[in-house]
Amino acid sequence: MLRAEENERLVRVGAGTPAGELFRRYWQPALLSEEVPEIDSAPVRVRLLGEDLVAFRDTEGQVGLVDAFCPHRRAPMFYGRNEECGLRCVYHGWKFDRHGDCTDLPSEPAGTPMLAKAKIKAYPTVERGGIVWTYMGPIEAKPPEPDFEWTRAPTTHRAVSKSHQGANYLQGLEGGLDTAHVSFLHNNKMGDKGNLFTRDNAPKIEVFETGYGYNYVSTRDLGDEGSYVRVYQYILPFQQMRPNITQNGLSRNYIVPRYDGHIWVPIDDEQTFIYNWMVGSDETCQLDPDFVENLEVGYGRGADDYLPGTYKLKAGPENDYMIDRADQKTTSFTGIKGINTQDMALQEGMGAIVDRTKEYLGTSDTAIIAMRKILLEATHQVERGESPPGTDPISHGGIRPHDGVVPKGDDWRTSFAEALAAKW
Repeated sequence: MLRAEENERLVRVGAGTPAGELFRRYWQPALLSEEVPEIDSAPVRVRLLGEDLVAFRDTEGQVGLVDAFCPHRRAPMFYGRNEECGLRCVYHGWKFDRHGDCTDLPSEPAGTPMLAKAKIKAYPTVERGGIVWTYMGPIEAKPPEPDFEWTRAPTTHRAVSKSHQGANYLQGLEGGLDTAHVSFLHNNKMGDKGNLFTRDNAPKIEVFETGYGYNYVSTRDLGDEGSYVRVYQYILPFQQMRPNITQNGLSRNYIVPRYDGHIWVPIDDEQTFIYNWMVGSDETCQLDPDFVENLEVGYGRGADDYLPGTYKLKAGPENDYMIDRADQKTTSFTGIKGINTQDMALQEGMGAIVDRTKEYLGTSDTAIIAMRKILLEATHQVERGESPPGTDPISHGGIRPHDGVVPKGDDWRTSFAEALAAKW
């Protein structure tokens, strides 16, 4: 368990907090590229790390991310006119470009020196992998732009989506780094003897720290058949990569071998946007739209699973995530449809922020304990004026996860060596 002060250090994400200052040292998702689809299109509200912002795609096709309120009289920029490489406040016409510089003050006398002085808070952005990323930290500490393997894949071979979660980011991240729960929470066909996750409900977990976070390995004993081994990746501050090559003992070649991941981005202390991505394992693994949509439906985040016009799921606490108690008795361990809906039900059900002083942890929590330790130390590093780990994409641009059945007596490191090498 964590001490109360350690829990507070990790869950508070606003400016000036230990975790908030740490997270601002990394590039992180601000919104999907599809949310600002066209040049000079309508501005979009963004809330990130407790800050209210507005995003817009300017006339040059570049995305600006600025304060949600005009510096003049604090009028909302969401209602602004996106025109001629800038966002113009409709209250008095003050206009700002994506860099935060004021380019027009029509309510002031011509030649006013205020034009050079008026600024709006603006954060740099870059688009990678269908996501608009932003950096919110000190400009002198800005790291190289994000460059994960999955962001380098062509659009035909990757997909990305987004879901809202009404809980602190850490609850989602901890779930993503917890392989043991898959044997239970995601057991959607009880009694299936071929399900590798349920043939050994107590996997052996090993954590290997790296310069970007860690990779961790779960090993499930399959008896004479060998072991089912999954290699995950944790990339600071809140991204997980997981494999999806083998399932139920069968190669997934008949669908599309791929690997997936999540990024749990704090909206504020009590809300999170989850960026869900997947990528084909190589150039032969194209992700056609029907294939992607079928997968999303299985996860519980298909097109019809969201409230219209939002990234919030229809299944939520107000309807108990549409739990089917009859199905729970006969088929599904939870009675809740959708893998990610199952995660959300448990993680939101813990409350907005878990009191981790009341936990009773076991060996299945090894990866979670290691992640908390790394994050806590990283907050102290920033406080000491040091650079936190994993900000340079050189450290993680060539990593990926993998899984498979390893014959008895073989070492997974040897068996997976080629598969773990980046191909994009």
